[in-house]
Amino acid sequence: MDIKLHKQATTTPKIRAEIQAAPASISDSELARQYGVSDSTIRRWRYRDDVHDRSHTRHKLLATLTTEQEAVLIAAREFLRLGLDDLLVVAREFLAPQLSRSALHRMLKRREVPTLAELARRDTEDGEAPKHKPFRDYEPGFVHIDIKYLPQMPDERQKRYLYVAIDRATRWVYLEVRSSQSAQDARSFMKHVVEKAPFKVQKVLTDNGKSFTDRFTRAGERTPSGHHPFDQECQQHGIQHRLIKPGRPQTNGMVERFNGRISNVLTTRRYASGEDLEQTLKRYCWLYNHHIPQKALHHQPPIAAMKDWQTKRPELFHKRVINHPGPDNYSE
Repeated sequence: MDIKLHKQATTTPKIRAEIQAAPASISDSELARQYGVSDSTIRRWRYRDDVHDRSHTRHKLLATLTTEQEAVLIAAREFLRLGLDDLLVVAREFLAPQLSRSALHRMLKRREVPTLAELARRDTEDGEAPKHKPFRDYEPGFVHIDIKYLPQMPDERQKRYLYVAIDRATRWVYLEVRSSQSAQDARSFMKHVVEKAPFKVQKVLTDNGKSFTDRFTRAGERTPSGHHPFDQECQQHGIQHRLIKPGRPQTNGMVERFNGRISNVLTTRRYASGEDLEQTLKRYCWLYNHHIPQKALHHQPPIAAMKDWQTKRPELFHKRVINHPGPDNYSE
């Protein structure tokens, strides 16, 4: 018989039943001496109808969000189909600046909010196509690139920009902090991505910003002109440059989700200088690539997934993938 007792329990179900069956003529103190427990333990079990431990969870749980705020976030989740990280950015911006990612996740689980996959299936069952189609499976070499504004530090005279590149297949990330979002900066960043990536970059996906293209989308033109500095760098390395559709930022959602992670990093502490901020971002990128498991990668970090790809498809790589040792772990 499988009996689960509280780890500090001083009685068993059998003893508790004997206490409940004791004649009223025997006092609580006498029963306490007989079973070697306190008077309060006797009183607890003598007047109960069962012999099982009860939950120690408080009756009124403390919540970071109010009921009204939870309702707003649930509506945003279901209407906009926001992932956890994107929903966290919205919550911190408009509702609760101190809200943690884990608290938001607990709220969604407690309120039994459907996952994005469940919402997509529900749309299909209702006869509608899912609003956001999942990415197809790709091999290493399809890179998403985006630019994110960084907060201005006390020792800086102007804001700086975070350039981010992420591989669709392995989730490997390369980033740089730059002083502008000019076309020449974008071209220089693209050159460094090609140099740093262990795999051969074959395709690049960007938005329609002036940093990446000189083709404006009002006329419906979807092919880069080839005259923009970013296009020229891609052509030099035989890379196909693709642009997202106007009004469809979710097409570049993979790098947007990583930028959401960066936003979380930026809110965890205060930074004394621009150099302090830049070094923190570089350390996080290293930790992300080597030691943070990804659900989409079968709970492996990007470098481990890349090593698997190199074993299966070595022709896709131009240098060996190296997995660095993890952070120090001191145990007593």
